[in-house]
Amino acid sequence: MKVASMKDWGNRQAMAQAELPAYFSLGSNLGDRLGYLTRACEMMYNAPGLARHTVSRVYETEPWGLAEQPAFLNCVVRALTDLDPDGLLALARRIEGALGRERSAEDVRWGPRTIDVDILMVGDIAVNRSDLTIPHPRMWERSFVLIPLLDLEPDMRAPDGRNLRAFVQDLPDANGVRRVRADLQGVFVGAENRLD
Repeated sequence: MKVASMKDWGNRQAMAQAELPAYFSLGSNLGDRLGYLTRACEMMYNAPGLARHTVSRVYETEPWGLAEQPAFLNCVVRALTDLDPDGLLALARRIEGALGRERSAEDVRWGPRTIDVDILMVGDIAVNRSDLTIPHPRMWERSFVLIPLLDLEPDMRAPDGRNLRAFVQDLPDANGVRRVRADLQGVFVGAENRLD
């Protein structure tokens, strides 16, 4: 596998031959929460440009930001990708739209939703625009992102150099994240290579 660096990102020809690990946070707190997570994972499995998917355990979490709403189910998906940031953002928006999420100027920030698909990280790529920031600007503040991420990357280091497990223990909302008896691994059975 060829791994691209940040300077390669502008070179589409180099990127067409590269596979980068991409991490997505999925969350739902309306309706059939597990059903929405499952359908989002299925759509990721079938998406061109993503391959070798794996998913964390599912966690129920207290709402973050706006407290007066139902609890969320959350997970993290890792896949290899040859899509650029705009392609990944378009994919995330398509999944959200297909599952009933409507974005408008009146949206309540951190409010209830059928599905939320956030891009956390893509290799060592950095993007800072009004419509997209990679790495996700608040991921290191959120236990509901980092605890599922630990399932996939137990050796990951936080920005301060500590291992992720030690970093998470110091977050104030860590006790509000509870593992549930749900398994989404079956969605990705046989997911070897769907990169085009």
